[in-house]
Amino acid sequence: HLSISLFVPRFQAIMSFRASHILVKHEESRRCASWKDENGDVIRKRTKGDAAKMLEDFRAKIVSGESTFEAIAEVESDCASAAQGGDVGPFDEGEMQAPFHAAVAALEVGEMSQVVYTDS
Repeated sequence: HLSISLFVPRFQAIMSFRASHILVKHEESRRCASWKDENGDVIRKRTKGDAAKMLEDFRAKIVSGESTFEAIAEVESDCASAAQGGDVGPFDEGEMQAPFHAAVAALEVGEMSQVVYTDS
């Protein structure tokens, strides 16, 4: 099952990383619940396509300057990191799911990924 996120690296050192993400869960997510939808009522009604469209819309708002990554993450992310504006904190190689790590490792600090699919 795949969930979808956008990532912005915050810090990168040798084999150590820091990133923020906006996680949007959907009906195929591994766990159809989050801090803002404890019973998963909304998540179970959201398709993977719906989740991807939401993230594409969030990305467009960030790129255009209409909103900030942190402001959107705080309200829209299904991850508990929403409370920190999406910041997941520091992590080493192998601590995050492979697609998450690959997306972050491929970016420059401050650069934002396209939509990334993970098992969350």
